[in-house]
Amino acid sequence: MPEFSTDEASKYLDLYIIPFAINLLIAIVIFVVGRIVVNIIVKIVGKLLAKSSYDEMLVDFIMGIVRSILLLFVIIAALDQLGVDTTSLVAILGAAGLAIGLSLQGSLQNFAAGVMLLVFKPFKSGDFVDAGGVSGTVKGISIFTTTMNTPDNKEIIVPNGLIYSGAITNYSAKETRRVDMVFGIGYGDDLKKAKTILEEMVAAEERVLKDPAPTVAVSELGDSSVNFVVRPWVKSADYWGVMFDFTEAVKLRFDQEGISIPFPQMDVHVHKEGE
Repeated sequence: MPEFSTDEASKYLDLYIIPFAINLLIAIVIFVVGRIVVNIIVKIVGKLLAKSSYDEMLVDFIMGIVRSILLLFVIIAALDQLGVDTTSLVAILGAAGLAIGLSLQGSLQNFAAGVMLLVFKPFKSGDFVDAGGVSGTVKGISIFTTTMNTPDNKEIIVPNGLIYSGAITNYSAKETRRVDMVFGIGYGDDLKKAKTILEEMVAAEERVLKDPAPTVAVSELGDSSVNFVVRPWVKSADYWGVMFDFTEAVKLRFDQEGISIPFPQMDVHVHKEGE
């Protein structure tokens, strides 16, 4: 084992040990102070986002991203103080990030769509929507997927990319909706009487709004019927109830008043040769 003289040991101490110890101490200070500064910045960002209307999940996610990026800079600065080649480290991290991004291209698309959904909020939890080829009540929106419950109580998890890339119909976005119904009567029935009956029934329905005014009008002279459109406005929550109840009530009332509701039919005339 080689022996060092006092001068050599002192020289080794001055050239290597003391500078490294100083750099290590400075690197520790950079890391500790950097973490404190990062926490302060993250708290400020969190307070600013909390004052906005952004979803809580999005706020937490943004804060996590900001914290991770700032801590990465702090770590690189501390390693640079120790003499580590941070240029190569950054290049390696960039290459790794590119490789991961390419392998998770679909997931990143869902992630980006999730961020857009949480920022712009085309719908919220509890809304009934038609999106991504699925109709249902939104139960939750995460960064990558949206969970819906269908009317027959099936839970469907839809990728956010599929939702944001297509049309989104939000049936709960407005407080009121128009119920579009069509009722046909026979050509031999009293048209004015049928119209009066429909107008009376709409006026008697308590769930129908007075403003906007409902519409009852002849819309078509069909192949086997004269068709009325009945378009009352209701609160969104009453939409299906009014449609189902009113359709049943019209059938019963027309039967009572002797007004027929024709169904498609075909008359076949047979002609014998020689007649």
